[in-house]
Amino acid sequence: MGWILNGGIGSNTVRRQHGGHIFSGSVTPLSIFGLFAVTAMLVCYACEKRSAWFILGFAGACALGSAYGFLQGAWPFGGVEAVWSIVALRRWWRAARPHTAV
Repeated sequence: MGWILNGGIGSNTVRRQHGGHIFSGSVTPLSIFGLFAVTAMLVCYACEKRSAWFILGFAGACALGSAYGFLQGAWPFGGVEAVWSIVALRRWWRAARPHTAV
């Protein structure tokens, strides 16, 4: 397996040769957006216990992940992330409410 730079220096397109087949891939704005969304989800999820704001951030990141899924053509992923966004919004709403004694 080898890597071949397609387009010369400064090109963002790389071809990978494996077993006689050449696979082409490039870093697109959509893939960068997806990477950002998933990274934000991971960071916010890991920090949820620190503040309710991270729960809200997780909900927003899930919404971004949902948009990425639909834009990329993976509608099941987009749908699941939309549901997670709603669940996280509900969790944030409950966590951000002032607790009152009964």
